Amino acid sequence: MSVEILNETDAEVSGAEFAALARFVMDSLNVHPEADLCITLVDATTMTQLHERWMGEPGPTDVLSFPMDEVRPGREGMDSEGILGDVIVCPQVAAVQAREAGHSAVEEMLLLTVHGILHLLGFDHAEKEDEKVMFALQRRLLLTFLASRTA
Repeated sequence: MSVEILNETDAEVSGAEFAALARFVMDSLNVHPEADLCITLVDATTMTQLHERWMGEPGPTDVLSFPMDEVRPGREGMDSEGILGDVIVCPQVAAVQAREAGHSAVEEMLLLTVHGILHLLGFDHAEKEDEKVMFALQRRLLLTFLASRTA
């Protein structure tokens, strides 16, 4: 599984931790072991440009996902193959959200990374029921990952 981490900001993060999280999420959802994913951290100016260009929305956002091969979660013993795509995270927006939520900026960026990967895999939260499913899954995946790192 190829996971590339690009940090184009001055945010101090562990690329290894983000890559491990991405691999954990993809393994948990039976994504093919040869799938490719790129996670890029960008500043607010870059995120604003991407958000306006691709979503038609003003200002920066926290995370954007750009799927490539429409990879979907596989089933046990049946991996889903292809290039997953790109997840773009903005540490500046994440830091503001983290303060409001009462946790660290790194924890917020890890949550946003899971959120972005789930979007790449076809999960959405436009409808209330879909939101419940997606947010419960992202919470379970992140908490399980974090628990495994401290054990």
